[in-house]
Amino acid sequence: MAHLFSLIPVAVQNQQAVVEILGCNEKTRRYGLTLSQADARQLVETRSRALISNGRVEFGGGIIDKLILKFRDSPYLFRQNYVDTLDALIETFYYFKNESLDELSDDALLDAMKTYFDHNCAGSVELLQNRELERLARNIRFGYSPFAREDEGEEGEDKA
Repeated sequence: MAHLFSLIPVAVQNQQAVVEILGCNEKTRRYGLTLSQADARQLVETRSRALISNGRVEFGGGIIDKLILKFRDSPYLFRQNYVDTLDALIETFYYFKNESLDELSDDALLDAMKTYFDHNCAGSVELLQNRELERLARNIRFGYSPFAREDEGEEGEDKA
């Protein structure tokens, strides 16, 4: 019986997240992007899996609505790839929160993801994950400026 009660807050939290996600449709519709209730539930499930696989706990609605609003004007999001791209971006966000040792705020990580996605990666989640965010996380782990580029080494240092 105690197990049942521990699930109720998660169910309520997930339902609230669905409501928040669907509320984003008002702001994304002008970009031709909307989510159905089933899409919203899928994104909440993706968040749940990503939290578990990255050993994270989250209180409140999470970042899904922030992510949607941040990426809504991306020239690389279309009705056809919208849900799949959001799924991948949610997983990416939580993975790189860990990889960057939580040194970046949620907003700073979302800003970096959006900038890299639109400019450096031309909409490729794979390049975002495997090149740009990996470099950002590596810089943080080694104590460098998070946004330093590999070719910005110290004087006399040969960077290829």
